[in-house]
Amino acid sequence: MLIDQFNRVHDYLRISLTDNCNFRCFYCMPEEEYEFTPASKLMQANEIEAIAKTFVGLGVKKIRLTGGEPLVRKDAAEIIHALSKLPVTLTMTTNGARLHEFIPTLKQAGVTSLNVSLDTLQADKFQLITRRDQFQRVYDNIHLLLENDIRAKVNVVAMKEFNDQEINDFVRWTKDVPVHVRFIEFMPFQGNKWTSNKVLTWQQILQIVEAEFSFLPLKDELNETAKKYIVPGHAGTFAVISTMSAPFCGTCNRMRLTADGKMKNCLFSKEETDLLTALRNGQDIIPLISQSIHAKAKELGGQFSADFEHIEASAIQNRSMITIGG
Repeated sequence: MLIDQFNRVHDYLRISLTDNCNFRCFYCMPEEEYEFTPASKLMQANEIEAIAKTFVGLGVKKIRLTGGEPLVRKDAAEIIHALSKLPVTLTMTTNGARLHEFIPTLKQAGVTSLNVSLDTLQADKFQLITRRDQFQRVYDNIHLLLENDIRAKVNVVAMKEFNDQEINDFVRWTKDVPVHVRFIEFMPFQGNKWTSNKVLTWQQILQIVEAEFSFLPLKDELNETAKKYIVPGHAGTFAVISTMSAPFCGTCNRMRLTADGKMKNCLFSKEETDLLTALRNGQDIIPLISQSIHAKAKELGGQFSADFEHIEASAIQNRSMITIGG
């Protein structure tokens, strides 16, 4: 088992397949011209499988594939198939644009739940955010997941003066459609122009919802990041991921592997451990993994505190979100 110095057991691995994406969302990608990692420096399919097997041997029970956009990789289906043979719960976070091409693959792999990013229910705003005219495709693909008995969690990065007027539109969507909407507080990453006054907090989101709906809290699961709620009579639910206003670091069980094979023990950690180079050199990567987990900070990568209103974003040392993997 992978246990850090704060007695947290780490059994959930997020693997980024690529830092490439077919969308260009501003809160994820730096605004300047971005150069994607050359294919030779990315983990190859057999390397992803080998590293994943090592983590499973150390107690990992859940693997989430992320990007960039994981489904833009030409060998995405091959990777999904290989990882589906491991004794883990396999899932994915995607922008949803290519899901219709992968439904058979996902069903064959036994995937029963996916996270789909969708920050607006307005087609024109969607195009403004993503710089792509793909709203209807993503919206239809979420419904396609549900038609194929795959649970759809919809990730919404909530920001003031951006999509705060749509909070209740998303909650309204859960009335007849069994989607699980998750509002995510805006987080600081390299190049995404984060400022504290853009953060729409957990309590502010609940205040917006209660102006129109009565709702009840749902029981939290072990290591849960989302505070979940249901409007009685609704087919779906909504939740808030309160990374900035009420962090959940005390029960964190997550590790991240970037597309170029670097292990991050926290989303906000500045330190990285190069597993891919070690693997290619024939080294045992288990000691590297254990050392990374032992060095994990108590909260928020050791770079800032929950007092998010006084964070100096420019002082945070980290990658852009697209190069970390959601």
